[in-house]
Amino acid sequence: MRSPMISGGMLEKADFPVGEIKKTFAWNTDTMSQNLRKMQYAVRGQVVLKADILKNEGRQIIFTNIGNPHAVGQKSITYYRQILALCDLPAEYGVDHPVASQMFPADVLERARKYRAAIGSSGTGAYTNSQGIALFRDNIAKYISNRDGHPAHPGNIFLTNGASAGIQNCLTALISSDEDAIMIPIPQYPIYSALITLLGGQQVGYALDENMGWQVTQEVLEKSLADATAKGQKVKALAVINPGNPTGQVLDFAALEVLCLFCAKNGIVLLADEVYQRNVYVDNKEFISIKKVACESPGCKNLELISFHSTSKGLIGECGRRGGYMELHNICPDVQSELYKLACTGLCSGVAGQIMTSLMVEPPVKGDDSYDQFQQEEFDILSSLIRRSTSLVKGLNAIPGITCQTAEGSMYAFPSIQIPLGAIEAAKADGQSPDTFYALSLLEATGICVVPASGFGQEKGRIGFRTTFLPPEDTLNQAIAGLEMHHEIFCKRYA
Repeated sequence: MRSPMISGGMLEKADFPVGEIKKTFAWNTDTMSQNLRKMQYAVRGQVVLKADILKNEGRQIIFTNIGNPHAVGQKSITYYRQILALCDLPAEYGVDHPVASQMFPADVLERARKYRAAIGSSGTGAYTNSQGIALFRDNIAKYISNRDGHPAHPGNIFLTNGASAGIQNCLTALISSDEDAIMIPIPQYPIYSALITLLGGQQVGYALDENMGWQVTQEVLEKSLADATAKGQKVKALAVINPGNPTGQVLDFAALEVLCLFCAKNGIVLLADEVYQRNVYVDNKEFISIKKVACESPGCKNLELISFHSTSKGLIGECGRRGGYMELHNICPDVQSELYKLACTGLCSGVAGQIMTSLMVEPPVKGDDSYDQFQQEEFDILSSLIRRSTSLVKGLNAIPGITCQTAEGSMYAFPSIQIPLGAIEAAKADGQSPDTFYALSLLEATGICVVPASGFGQEKGRIGFRTTFLPPEDTLNQAIAGLEMHHEIFCKRYA
């Protein structure tokens, strides 16, 4: 008998007998980091591992567990891919090829040459400055300034391997003892709870109000802080995700101002996860950056803020490029120097991701040869996302026993489900949470892979799941039908 291990999302077999682990290895589950053992990351958890096993056995699986647009069929945007290719190719095969002007639009060639010059003669295979290529940070600063109407400075920009790497670096620098705590929304994206556990800190949840469309209130913030302080915890930072993941709400100026004033008043660093800022689907809402709110709200002059953005979401969806940035606003210069030192330990973020991030903030403009095609490709992606978000929420709300708030933004729906007491008792007997029990049943019956809501945190007694609306529209419609069929059969079975 061999011990199972996880590799590439699949369970594989280790090369040692189970009974010999501890007597053979000095580094074992007792001597390794116990924080790592305690860490959980729901979006690649038990249900997803089971889905991978079923897929390997030949089952057709509809993966709606993670925001990975290209994995479920979203097309790449031509302009981005053309410039990436020309930056990678040797000049004689790309920008300087005799027929390059016949193969690529003039603005693509011009941009590629400009980027190649900024990258330097060593090309995309060499390390860059640990904070990122200077031109790209200049472009990001201009983008932020134009977006918010307030200045941004390239020296405060760090290019990162997706937003996740920036969040990890900041939490690493924030958590200095086991009494240090980070306030996170409940529900939250599990990278926060996972990293806080890994780094030995404490998480303090502040509940979003589902009946108010997942809004945050001053009263909840104050109570969460007071409870944490009474327990001897020192709240160092607060994370906000806008638009929301997994909840899909888009916060307005007033709601964001509540968060800014709360953090400024209490000396709490605000971590603004804004990776879905292009993913807004309702006419009565718009994305507003927290930096803009902080700059325009009296009482926020001393707010310490770090904002994160990524090329993995939005209309780009290039998750594998690992492109992103963080902007530091009103952060202690000495702390910023330590963050730079931490960035240096990783040498630099991936160059392809840096290129993609600069392209994200500097798209073609009207009059460029690529402009019309670029606009059409973005329009097609956004229009489809709007249709899919609407059809998924409508389909979920049409199922008796399932309710779901409008997905105003991001890429997810987070429905609440009502299931019979018999199912809850069966889950308990099986050693699982009710929503994990439900999600595994859904997977086995229909091939639909969702994430149990318990992995994100939720109100006590609530049962639900998170699902994306990223699969193609015909596949998503098939999934909605499967969700309805399964829920009816499941409830009858355990009634």
